[in-house]
Amino acid sequence: MPVEKNKEYIVDIIDNGFKGEGIAKIDDFTIFINGAIKGERVKILIVKVHTSYAFGKIIEFMKKASFRVEEDCATYKRCGGCSLRHVDYKETLKIKQNAVQSLIDKTLKDKIKVEETLGMERPFYYRNKLQYPIGLNKTGDPIMGVYANRTHEIIPVEKCLIQNNEAEEIAKDIFDFIKENKITIYNESNGKGLIRHIIVKIGVKTNEVMCVVVINGSNFPKQNEFIKKTTEKHKNIKSIVANINTKNTNVILGNENINLYGNGYIQDVLGKYTFNISPMSFYQVNPVQAERLYNIAIEGANINKDNIVFDLYCGIGTISLFVSEFAKKVYGVEIVEEAVKMAKENAKINNVYNTEFLAGDVELILDDLVNKKKINPDVVIVDPPRRGLDNESINNLLRVKTKRIVYISCNPATLIRDLAKLENYYKVNFIKPVDMFPYTSHVECVALLCLR
Repeated sequence: MPVEKNKEYIVDIIDNGFKGEGIAKIDDFTIFINGAIKGERVKILIVKVHTSYAFGKIIEFMKKASFRVEEDCATYKRCGGCSLRHVDYKETLKIKQNAVQSLIDKTLKDKIKVEETLGMERPFYYRNKLQYPIGLNKTGDPIMGVYANRTHEIIPVEKCLIQNNEAEEIAKDIFDFIKENKITIYNESNGKGLIRHIIVKIGVKTNEVMCVVVINGSNFPKQNEFIKKTTEKHKNIKSIVANINTKNTNVILGNENINLYGNGYIQDVLGKYTFNISPMSFYQVNPVQAERLYNIAIEGANINKDNIVFDLYCGIGTISLFVSEFAKKVYGVEIVEEAVKMAKENAKINNVYNTEFLAGDVELILDDLVNKKKINPDVVIVDPPRRGLDNESINNLLRVKTKRIVYISCNPATLIRDLAKLENYYKVNFIKPVDMFPYTSHVECVALLCLR
């Protein structure tokens, strides 16, 4: 090994990895250093060594990058959310573009050039969903905040620069009510205690707010007093829900919701469409960028009124409704039954009648549509979870040989992996990164594939 644990070295940062970490080499041996930026020279302490790489910690800067900026958040280093807060925003867009390009260069035969990352004009307070765990600190007192990076230790957050301001104020008031009324807090170690999480969803265009309190039980103490106090102070609250999660699990939401106030959903507007948003349904956390992303996808797909479109992993139907204006028929497929129910409602409230939403595993529904019902799409839009497409879905796409595939991805690694499986049959026309999560290491991508 060219390096040893607990020894110091001076290194030049030659690149940044996908999570924003600096990359250095000693005798061709790779070292990852959190907080370091390409072009810098730093003294590091080696903290962990593996057979082919190591991790280092910055001790001293010998030379700083010109685009390093002063840290504006007290907790970002520990929470791990905004891992790029020490980098000028425009430079973070280049880092994300280069990270996607690096994956392409390593994986695809056709070395397509990644387009520039589409950033935000004002990359602050963009999240429409706040999700804070509640727990006990080392002295047994209630604590609310975010999990420390790679742990379940909760860090209190005074001010988060990417959370919606109103959502943060509401969460703090709910937490204050819990403390003042000595409502018990869930303890992960023994499974006792009531309050687990506070979730606040906000419609950015409508200002409607939903509060979800995740509880380890079936009753919320002092329910009427809680509702009265919370809704009187925050007039935009339209719905308060108790979500029941009694399992010893890292999964935040349980399967049962009890409406304490309102009708159990809020509305928001995306493009020219109104969407109902429930506690369980997925809705893009950055609707400003989501709208721009969908428009890129639709423009690239070049859909016309003779086209049948499949929208796989359709959620509550956001992309399906955007596409419906241009297509003959849109089939939306989603495994979460409640999301499919919401998608049908969303089509109805927007007077859209050329969509059909189906609940079930994407691979099974896709197989049924194509091989049994003989419905051949002209365009397929896929927006899978982070794990990407399964092999059966890819095989079905290859059997169908649809003219165009639009692949929307929240994980460039699985996107490029899947494109490699398709590129013998499809040409990748473009890959456009969209900065849905400014200052974090995450980036969304839109890829257009055309049948060769």
